[in-house]
Amino acid sequence: MDERTLFRHILVPTDGSQSSVAAARLGVRLAVLHRARITFVYVVDDTVVEDLAGASGRVAQQVQSELEATGKRYLDYLSRLAADAGLTSNQVIRHGMPYTEIADLAQEEGADLIVIGQVGRHGPRRVLIGSVTERVIERAPCPVLVVK
Repeated sequence: MDERTLFRHILVPTDGSQSSVAAARLGVRLAVLHRARITFVYVVDDTVVEDLAGASGRVAQQVQSELEATGKRYLDYLSRLAADAGLTSNQVIRHGMPYTEIADLAQEEGADLIVIGQVGRHGPRRVLIGSVTERVIERAPCPVLVVK
């Protein structure tokens, strides 16, 4: 195997945080180095949709649509980073528990590396429920590179 093809498909989850953008930048560099495909994924967290809908008095579908639009902006930004490096990227928006959706997508797509930020947008709340990154590491069907 050519050492530049160690990874053929890299999956990069994003939540728009600085950590996830740093992960995407490294994922793009690795994809260029290994001549790999790259897929960016944003997961609309069903729990967050319900929490925001309940707190704001809005309909869950409206909140979900807003989160999808936000995710699409994040994905478009990362795709531009990839394009600037000469890569074509795939964008995926999923719904559910982020760690489950990320690991499942990696399995479905045959990703052989997940590049993920160390800490996302949940801040102190993550201490109570465990971080998405930790759970992705536990469930992932492939190596996971955690970026600070």
